Formats: sequence, structure tokens, C-alpha cells
Amino acid sequence: MRQSSRAAVAALAAATANAASLSDVCTVANVQSALPANGTILGIDLIPSAVTASTATSSPGGGFGGMMMRSDSDTYEYCNVTIAYTHTGKNDQVIVKYAFPSPSEFENRYYVAGGGGFSLSSDATGGLEYGAVGAATDAGYDAFSNSYDEVVLYGNGTINWDATYMFAYQALGEMTTIAKPLTRGFYGLGDDTKLYTYYEGCSDGGREGWSQVQRYGAEYDGVIVGAPAFRYAQQQVNHIFSATVEHTLDYYPPPCELAKIVNATIEACDPLDGRTDGVVSRTDLCQLHFDLKSIIGEPYYCASENFTSQGFGFSKRAEGSSTTYQPAQNGTVSAEAVAVAQGIYDGLHDSTGKRAYLSWQIAAELADAETQYDSTTDSWVLDITSIGGEYIARFVQLLDLDNLSDLDGVTYDTVVGWMDTAMFRYMDSLQTTLPDITDFHQAGGKIIHYHGESDNSVPTASSIKYWQSVREAMYADASYSDSVTEMADWYQLYLIPGAAHCGTNTLQPGPYPEDNMQTMINWVENGVKPSHLNATVSSGPYDGETQMLCQWPTRPLWSSNTTFDCVHDQKSLDTWNYTFDAFNITVY
Repeated sequence: MRQSSRAAVAALAAATANAASLSDVCTVANVQSALPANGTILGIDLIPSAVTASTATSSPGGGFGGMMMRSDSDTYEYCNVTIAYTHTGKNDQVIVKYAFPSPSEFENRYYVAGGGGFSLSSDATGGLEYGAVGAATDAGYDAFSNSYDEVVLYGNGTINWDATYMFAYQALGEMTTIAKPLTRGFYGLGDDTKLYTYYEGCSDGGREGWSQVQRYGAEYDGVIVGAPAFRYAQQQVNHIFSATVEHTLDYYPPPCELAKIVNATIEACDPLDGRTDGVVSRTDLCQLHFDLKSIIGEPYYCASENFTSQGFGFSKRAEGSSTTYQPAQNGTVSAEAVAVAQGIYDGLHDSTGKRAYLSWQIAAELADAETQYDSTTDSWVLDITSIGGEYIARFVQLLDLDNLSDLDGVTYDTVVGWMDTAMFRYMDSLQTTLPDITDFHQAGGKIIHYHGESDNSVPTASSIKYWQSVREAMYADASYSDSVTEMADWYQLYLIPGAAHCGTNTLQPGPYPEDNMQTMINWVENGVKPSHLNATVSSGPYDGETQMLCQWPTRPLWSSNTTFDCVHDQKSLDTWNYTFDAFNITVY
């Protein structure tokens, strides 16, 4: 009888909340009553007196996928809530923002958006278009105003470990752990009402997504991760590799010469996938059948211009644009320039020939190899990207510097050593490559993992490496074909032909997925498992065409200009396999 009474009360509360207006529930008192009681979340003490609540209006603008699930309105009314908590015994304070949709718009969903670079997302409204509660956290180091790289050091030689763990995974995990009971209390949901929990992010947002799967797996139902910047030690140090190749070979190609090499590669490899459309859909075939040396002697020309560099978003220092003058460039592609490009595409090896890391796919833009013009000497000189230089200076050398000043004395072994140091130092925080994600799988979670095949920032093969690590860790006793089939029931990986880093590619007019959240919601809530990933071409000769992306490990092969198949090609698949034998421990 008592259970029936409690169920009736819960049902009545839920019905009341669903019938309520936004102003009815958007009150400080309602939020305070919905907070989980202290002692129920280990290590977290909420501060009810810090709660704020007010109605607001937002236009999220399409989110990551560009898919507006609710087309009836561009604006969303929501309850803008802030809460605060402290970690037991630490006397710190973490601020979290939540955006609660109107009760009539709420669809029993909670949504976490990933950030980018060294920044967590500061916008809590990304879930509104999906009828979901959204959230953002300041991670205890005012992440709404500071990027993590600005606070990682207290001073030279002293790491801010609290900020490191919060940025790495803890802040988002705690935000979600609090959000679920808070959301139930806010809307008066009964314990038997399912609250679907989603994550979506790309680049470092992709790494953040994997941090949640690996550390808080049972909390999430559906996770969408793009081009994840995980394996942080190798990934971030790798941004200095291209400059090291130029420094080692003592050749600094004009940007126009490098661009010619990339564009000529795209032109030569485009037809290998069966359709000539300006897109290299099969970089593996390009690697197998194209020789970069065939470009030697081809002419190049670029007019003078004021060149604007936008950076790649790994740091606030890299996000801002900068403008420099570039004179007209003309000549023929040299053997030295091709050697630089080939060295970069081959990836980092130590002096004994052992591989330390993988590289960008052939036909990807060689962005990290960009040189700068020195007007005093009328020559092209080394340009050390701050994406890699700052990471080495701050995270490896532990110096409060924005970049490396030069590469004097730096060899490939030096770069491998930087990776080794960073890997051991941040193994349990930033590396984010734990391959056993059984908790997530057993809780029924689903993953869509995607990566642009011509990503010029995070190597595409890094995602393949992790997929393989998960398969080998979780299906060690299964055959390859059985493990692939079983994994596809909950973890699917897609490569996007021609795409760059977390977006379309100006050099290759290929497709890009636009409705990943709709696909994920159908999978999680309706049991509709995808076999392909929907993508749309937004430029070029096939503008507007819909392509269904092949699920890894199958690869696309066009039989006509309108038809392609997803094929198994073992020779091609073998080009994606890497062993990092330059390190004495397994690198997942």
C-alpha cells in the first residue's frame, strides 16, 4: 500500500510539472528543493544558498550537427539556473549553469556539449533544440573566462593538478551526476521515468566525450564524438613535428609550394575511389598507389596577399586571427619540398626507425608546416605553431611560456622524448585512451564516432587506433569479424571523405554529417540502429547530394557517378595499422 501511495504521489507530481508553465517551475525555491541532498553524491556538497533562477530566451543556432529538430521556432524560452558546490573538505567552489526548457518542451533528455581547444563549453543552451536540459561548468577555475592552458601552471615548475583533473574529465562528470537528480526534481519526474542523457562534441570536445565514456560511462545513453584530440601527449606534441621535419631537412618551403603539393595530390588521387569529384574518398588507395615525387618539377604560382591565419582552436592564443604579408610566389616544386611533405606524411620515428606516432593522411592540408616570410632576408623561415609549441613549453617543460622560441638542437628523438614525458605525466588525466569501456557498454550506451579523412589537425588514423584498441580489449576472445559485428551494435566509427578538422574542407567539396543527434536519438530511444551515417555535400559539382557514409572498417568505392559500395579491402585496411614501438609501454 505504501509503495502504491508513493507511486501515486510521484505520478501526480510529474503530471503537475508537465502541466506547469515555465514561470511556475523557474523559481529559486523549486531548484533548491530539487537539489540532491548532501551526502547522496560522494565528495560533493551543494550550496543551496547560491542558487539563482530566472527565465530567459535563447537561439541556439543549430548546435554541432546543424540540425534544428524543432523547426517551428528559432527561439527557446528556458529557465536559466546556476548552482554551486564544493568538494568535501577542500573549501573550493564550482559554479554550474543549467538551462531547463519549458515543461511543455521538455522531452526527458539531458544534453552535454563539448568544448574546443583548451576550453570547456561555456554555453548551457545547446540542448534546448532537442527538448533537453543543458549545462556548462566553470570547473572550479572559472572556465567561463579562462582556458585551461592559462591556469595549468601556478608558476614555473608547479602544475595545477586540481584544474588538470577537472578539465580532463571530472568537471563534466560531476556536472552530469548532479544534473540527473536535479532534473528529476525540477520537473517532478518519478524514478521510473527514463531520463535520456546525451553528449556531443568535436576536437577536444571529442576527447571530453571519451573522458565521460571512460570515467562516467553508466551516466550516458548516447555519445557523439568527432575527431577526438585524445592520446594527448602524442597528439599535442605532434603539432611540432612538421616544423621539426623542415628544421631537420633544412628546407622551408614557401606556402604556395606546399599548397601545390597538396592540390596536385588531391587531383591525382581523386579518381582512385571510382569517381572524379574533387574528393579523395580513399586516402588509403592514394597512399598505396601515388608517389609524391611525381609532383617534382610542376609549376606553382600564388599572387601576393595579406594572409590571415585563424589558428585551430586548441588554445585561446591560437584562436585569434593574425595577418601577415606574403609576396608573390612562383617556381617549380622542388625535390626538397617533396621530401618535407613525404617526411611529414610518414609520421614521427626515432633515430632507430621505431614509430612514435602516426601522421595526417596523404592529401590532408599541411597546415603545421606553414612557413613565414622574412622581409629582411627575402626568404621563407620556420614558423613554430603555438598549438604544439605552447604545449611543450607549458605542459612538458613546465615553463609559463606561450611558445617555443626556436628548435635549436631539437631532433626527432627530442620530440619522442617530449611525448614520452607528457604521456607518463598525464596518463591518468589528459591521455584519455582507456580502452576498456565495459561500464558504458553494459549500461546500454551507444557511440557514434566520426573523423574527417583529410583532417589537418588531429590525424584520422588516431581514431582508427582507438577503435582497434577497444575491440582488442573488449573482444579479445572473439574473431575479427565477430568482434566487428558485435561492436557495431553499440559503437560505430565513420570516416568522412575529404573532410577537414570538425568541418568541411575548402580544398575538397565532400559530404558532412548534419543530423547526428537525430540519428542518435532514433538509435537510443527508438532502437533504430544506423548502418550508415547520413551526410550532405554542400559545395562543388555534387552540391546537395546526400551520401550515406560507410561504417568502418568498410571503405567507399564508387561504381558510377551516382552509386558506391562499402567494401572490405584488406590491403587498404593494413595502411591504417600502426604500432608505436618507440615507447616501452602499450599506447592505446
